[in-house]
Amino acid sequence: QVQLVESGGGSAQAGGSLSLSCAASGYIVSANWMGWFRQAPGKEREAVAVIGYGSNTIYTDPVKGRFTISLDNAKNTVYLQMNSLKPEDTAMYFCAAYLQYGGTWYNRNDFRYWGQGTQVTVSS
Repeated sequence: QVQLVESGGGSAQAGGSLSLSCAASGYIVSANWMGWFRQAPGKEREAVAVIGYGSNTIYTDPVKGRFTISLDNAKNTVYLQMNSLKPEDTAMYFCAAYLQYGGTWYNRNDFRYWGQGTQVTVSS
């Protein structure tokens, strides 16, 4: 049984930083693609960043240059370091695992496993 548990959300001022963690069990984080998605109130869940097979990283334009996705194989954990935060980064952040064959990295429907989410709130 695959479980993804996010932690590290919270509140920050604009320009500040937060770090999110996603601890996986029943799944090896470097075996396939892992991703971070976010969902703001009234909006659809959108991709933020993904990491494939432990090293291939892709970022969406809104977070490029500010966020960094990484993983620790020993801890079987994926991280999202968020710097230079903006109020528009406010959302529930979700960890996702296992990009299904033929799927696309930015499509939430193509990831099989999800965490419960962690809230990030950025004030101006």
